[in-house]
Amino acid sequence: MDPLLIALAGMLIIVACQFVAPKVRVASPLILLIVGLAIGFLPQVGAIEVEPHIILEIVLPPLLFSAAVRMPTMDFRREMHAVAMLAIPLVFLSAFAVGFVINWLVPAISLPWGVALGAVLSPTDAVAVSIAKRSGVSHRIITVLEGEGLFNDATSLVLLSAAMSAGLAADEHALHPGILIGKVALALGIAAAIGWVVGEVGVRVRALIKEPSADTVFSFTMPFIASIPAEHLGGSGLVAAVVAGLVVSRRRAAVISASNRRFSQQNWQTMTLVLESGIFLTMGLQAFGIVEETAEFSGGLTFAAFLAVTLGALIMVIRAVFIAFMLAWLDHRRTHRKRRYEVESTRIARFEKRMNEACEVDADMLEARNLSPEHWANALNHYRRRLKRRERRNAIRGSDLDYFENEPLGPREGSVIVWAGMRGAITLAAAQTISTHAPMRALLLSIALFIAAGALVIQGLTLPGLIRLVKPQMASGDISEEEHDKLLKVMGSALVDTALAQAIHEVDGKTLLSAGISRTLSRLGHALTDEATGEQTRTAHAADRVLTDILQDAAAQAGATRDGLCPECTDEDLTTVVTQGADSASEADDESHGTVDMSEEEVERSFTRDQIRELALEAIHAQRAALLQARDEGIFSSAALEGALARLDNEEILLVSSRGSEH
Repeated sequence: MDPLLIALAGMLIIVACQFVAPKVRVASPLILLIVGLAIGFLPQVGAIEVEPHIILEIVLPPLLFSAAVRMPTMDFRREMHAVAMLAIPLVFLSAFAVGFVINWLVPAISLPWGVALGAVLSPTDAVAVSIAKRSGVSHRIITVLEGEGLFNDATSLVLLSAAMSAGLAADEHALHPGILIGKVALALGIAAAIGWVVGEVGVRVRALIKEPSADTVFSFTMPFIASIPAEHLGGSGLVAAVVAGLVVSRRRAAVISASNRRFSQQNWQTMTLVLESGIFLTMGLQAFGIVEETAEFSGGLTFAAFLAVTLGALIMVIRAVFIAFMLAWLDHRRTHRKRRYEVESTRIARFEKRMNEACEVDADMLEARNLSPEHWANALNHYRRRLKRRERRNAIRGSDLDYFENEPLGPREGSVIVWAGMRGAITLAAAQTISTHAPMRALLLSIALFIAAGALVIQGLTLPGLIRLVKPQMASGDISEEEHDKLLKVMGSALVDTALAQAIHEVDGKTLLSAGISRTLSRLGHALTDEATGEQTRTAHAADRVLTDILQDAAAQAGATRDGLCPECTDEDLTTVVTQGADSASEADDESHGTVDMSEEEVERSFTRDQIRELALEAIHAQRAALLQARDEGIFSSAALEGALARLDNEEILLVSSRGSEH
């Protein structure tokens, strides 16, 4: 059959499954898997086999890169210990347990080949996590599952390679844990280094690209630029793509333009949908060929199914026990960090007190110690910088503790993590890389197929019921009023020192309105820091009003609509003015704080629309920088930050597009 027709039919099936999934309340990957199985077993369809390198080297790098870019780096940093435990020691334990059991049940399969099968079955699939993500569980559970799926591939593939080498050489000593750990560490180190370099260089190159289409094309190449050299140097190409994606996730908001990021994000969503859906469809299509080959052995499919059930249950039991111990250790670590935070807070308070006393040293004491005032001032500045660094580190520690307190991982959440850890396409692809010289290779492939497909179907279909039963903490899209107010204050304080605020410091807001700049959008209102002086307050109010006016003017000139600018935003996002006294307070500031009464002609002579638009863009960049600094300090939740950054992106795109339409 013509490959073009096959690709066309596959895409139509993907679209149909996406349409049907919400109506039948079943995740689309499961429907695609079942459809693939049904098509693969049709008499008119022959055995289908997809080369494993297509999945491992072509399909998975961009999928894992995309998942890493979407992951908030702040949350990933907080869950690094949990991810590392699930990605390395759990894979080793599961692989060796499977190896011993399969060797005991089927003596013809030696221990090295049994460990090879265990390495194939042990890792969870980051793509399969999409099923859990649709269930609405807390963001922390999803972060742990995605992080595990992103990094345990490296451990499993390195272990698979070592086990196959030992099997071909008939040398069980090659599976020594020390040797294996060294190989895994080397593969991860090489991959992390290459991925970091590719990510850092890549975001800088993308910052120079002005055309959104060209930027998107370059972003498509980044996972392969990271994975190919890593594989050739002995590292994990998948982990290199993941690290590059994490670097992009952290750096893109600061260096890549909003329009380029928005354009590439939309295109990546489309490509991810096609690749992700294609993987599950292909899994089903390959099933017939594997099953047909296994049926030729004595025992055939029945024996393979028995081994699959036994090994699958063993893997889930090991996972449950390991996660129970892991959660207990994480809770102990959180308690330890809390005590450390309290001790450090006491030390900082004591240090601040000593610094205040040191500032009151008189000239006689300095002379007695043979110190000049300049030397003493330099020493104080040095210790102030040390104090500031300690305060920042402790503030981050406190923010992390708040995060762990607000989104706990208890037995309820742990049960979801256990059951949502599904095997997927990488299990089948890795199984197909097992050497043809392996004993009973068809049986090993069938076990991998039964466990991967069975896990997706059984765990995927029962996961919603388990969630309803255990009632873990669920994700909430709402942001608390306290966090919302704090977010507005951070963004408001960022306006105070901008060129926009200084330029319009003495301009009467009413005159600007009458000069033809009307407003419909406001983001900040009176969200100012409590420490702001009256002068700073007036300046920020004026900057906020003019920024609001410019955005409305840009929207009118560019013909921007809600659907065209931000499809996911509500009408209120683009039309609401901050209420509860914002207008009246702004007018009171204009009337009572010495603003200069300028005519419309004087305003137009002082500021052209292009000049004010550039000042507004500078103000948006300042607010984005303030939010990114708050992100690094862990002050806000990732959901609140993503919403605020998306709003800034919308406004920047609006201003830039209006400038283009004028030209």
